[in-house]
Amino acid sequence: MTASKTEPMTATIEMMEAGGRTLRVAHWRLDEKSDHPPILFFNGIGANIEAVAPLAERLTERGFVMFDMPGTGESPDPTVPYNPFTMSWTANQILDQLGLGEVDVMGVSWGGAMAQHFTLQYPKRTRRLVLVATTAGMLMVPGKPAALTKMANPRRYIDPDFMNEHFMTLYGGMTKRAGSKEDHIGRLKPPSPRGYLYQLLAMLGWTSLPALPFMAKEVLVMMGDEDQIVPLINGRILASAIPNARLEVFEGGGHLFLLTHADESVAMLREFLGAPETKAEGRRAA
Repeated sequence: MTASKTEPMTATIEMMEAGGRTLRVAHWRLDEKSDHPPILFFNGIGANIEAVAPLAERLTERGFVMFDMPGTGESPDPTVPYNPFTMSWTANQILDQLGLGEVDVMGVSWGGAMAQHFTLQYPKRTRRLVLVATTAGMLMVPGKPAALTKMANPRRYIDPDFMNEHFMTLYGGMTKRAGSKEDHIGRLKPPSPRGYLYQLLAMLGWTSLPALPFMAKEVLVMMGDEDQIVPLINGRILASAIPNARLEVFEGGGHLFLLTHADESVAMLREFLGAPETKAEGRRAA
């Protein structure tokens, strides 16, 4: 496997073989001493590493690992379909190759389902779990039909005019911070049609709900109260089903509040994952 540096990210980028797949993996600060376990991050559907790189860059006190799903970013197209079990197994192999042990696991939207499954499949490897703008899978309260139909349309990655026209419907509060929409769009790389389809199919029929009462982990559920894709009620369902979970609601937060409310999100993550507490504004306890 080969490593290289990319700009503007400070990540090390590697093409790694894991689980019979070639995947583009990014990691930050794994060679630096830290009092905190690294974060294993699962991205949203169709999203590439660069989309969430700003979050990884800001969490300077800990390592961070993320990879492009097959057919997204610069990972090659999948040759066969996959599911949460096989992709969790693949992620576990990536951690082995990087020489990592226990990690904190985090996922946003589609990746939040993957994060739940990884934690259930590898409880001894997971210390704490962070779920962002996500659901328990098939047993969920759907968002607004206008947002869901546009979310499922790969044109949002391929056609800039389509993305610009429907951005508010898709992501909510992203337009409230000057330049944030343009910055986010500029970081996106379209997934391949097959890669996008296989991600959609991977969660077909999947739900974590029956297993959540047995999840013996500290869990932070972060939701935006203006999310049109994953309504807040889904976070309440997760928090009520997991014995040791707490729900934090970000006021004015759309589906991408992790980026629009970056200061508050990073402060909350540091508080929950063990770094010195930083005061967070613009959120309320549920």
